Amino acid sequence: MWTRSALAALLGAVVLAVSACGGTTSSSDETPAKSDLFRQDLHDRLPPSVKDSGELVFAGDPHPPYRVVAQGGKVTGFDPDLQQALGDVLGVKTRIEVIAGLPAALTGMKAKRFDAFNGPVKDTAEREADFDAVVYMTSRTAYLFPAEKGLAKAADLCGKTVSYVAGSIVEGQLKALSTWCSEQGAPAVEAQPLADTNATILAVRSGRADALGATQSGVVDIVNKAPKGTYKYVLQEDAQGAGVDNLALLAPKASKLGPVILEAFKVLFAKGAYQTLMKKYGLTDVAVDAPAINLAEKA
Repeated sequence: MWTRSALAALLGAVVLAVSACGGTTSSSDETPAKSDLFRQDLHDRLPPSVKDSGELVFAGDPHPPYRVVAQGGKVTGFDPDLQQALGDVLGVKTRIEVIAGLPAALTGMKAKRFDAFNGPVKDTAEREADFDAVVYMTSRTAYLFPAEKGLAKAADLCGKTVSYVAGSIVEGQLKALSTWCSEQGAPAVEAQPLADTNATILAVRSGRADALGATQSGVVDIVNKAPKGTYKYVLQEDAQGAGVDNLALLAPKASKLGPVILEAFKVLFAKGAYQTLMKKYGLTDVAVDAPAINLAEKA
């Protein structure tokens, strides 16, 4: 597979060869066909590596309805649509590299293999130390389980095994629920961190976990895609340590890409493209009125 630097070197060689023959050349930061969303001023603010390659590379693990990864690696869902819209604003192509979980996304961005990660991940002060967090939705934590389990509320999860994606927002929420269980004199929740959403679903199907924890939108997507009556879900309550989490796209602070993506989001909001996508994927309940950046830092 060609690396970004190798491709840039090859492009440079081709340009020199064409120039020597007296042909016309295109500048390395020439944008693809412009959409109605395109903003030249934002394109000009992109990191040189993105302008040179002409694309934004996003990390992405399987996480319906945001990223549905088919055999062969093709990714469909909310993320490709949103990223294409951002690319239209910025005048670059977008591409998703499939990875295994949040830790791989974070280390990959630090190593400059990826430009950004859509998440959505919880905006935390710890993450903001290395990444700009562009907040574009919110969420409550939900717990999905087979209908025959007969659970009626989150309190019924005390003493049960709950799978979740390691490093996701559910991790903190589940700890809070487990603490609440102990305070009520009930057994703590047994947490089962796994690599991705597909792994958590398999754990529930196989009986290795009683339930799985995920964002409300993610859980609703699983329920809607399964045969009617297969699954049910409950929401964690405020008294159990729940709350509304700010969910964000992450980009390394060193690249200075985050503030540019924030401005691109503002364009999508102003043009109605954001609202259209949220409606298309049934995410209107977790939509925000306006995008923001690094809210944990400002709290």
